[in-house]
Amino acid sequence: MYVRKDPWYQKAKRDGYRSRAAYKLEQIVAAEKLLKPGDFVVDAGAAPGGWSQLLARLVGGKGRVLAVDLLRMEALPEGNVTVWLRDLCDGSLPADVEKELGRKADAVLSDAAPNTTGSAFTDQARSADLVRTVLAFARGVLRPGGTFLAKIFAGPDADDLFRELQPHFGKVKRVRPEATRKESSELYLLARDFRG
Repeated sequence: MYVRKDPWYQKAKRDGYRSRAAYKLEQIVAAEKLLKPGDFVVDAGAAPGGWSQLLARLVGGKGRVLAVDLLRMEALPEGNVTVWLRDLCDGSLPADVEKELGRKADAVLSDAAPNTTGSAFTDQARSADLVRTVLAFARGVLRPGGTFLAKIFAGPDADDLFRELQPHFGKVKRVRPEATRKESSELYLLARDFRG
């Protein structure tokens, strides 16, 4: 099976990460200097938890990670991670997040992807809809100056979303970490300096 031959999959198994996606985030954080110890971060669409594992280490004991997903996710042993089984579309979620964290979040990050159909057109549209959902949520929980990062499938919808982010953030760019599979159309939209 292809996945078993993937070096990032093998590395994730060796390093104890729940998914190979942790390395994509690790590479983006290193290249873009995204997070610092003490940050409060929401991992939106967190299951199975690979990003949350890495985030717990990056923000350290004084930071917090709130992992939110509709899918069940096993709790993490790290004491600075809280796992919520919640829908990002729930209108009460932003207020609950702020109450849980005690303040607005420094970053909202998402590696969520829709269930794919095999139709590039449909999958790109679904991916863009999911990012819009995460963005609507993020606008309710991010502090001014905060950071947004979300996976999206490349295509016209990704270009539209790039433009949609610009009024809300000071800087927007596309990033594609090395750990992304070569045949994958995924990339990440990184938006910084949230205008609030």
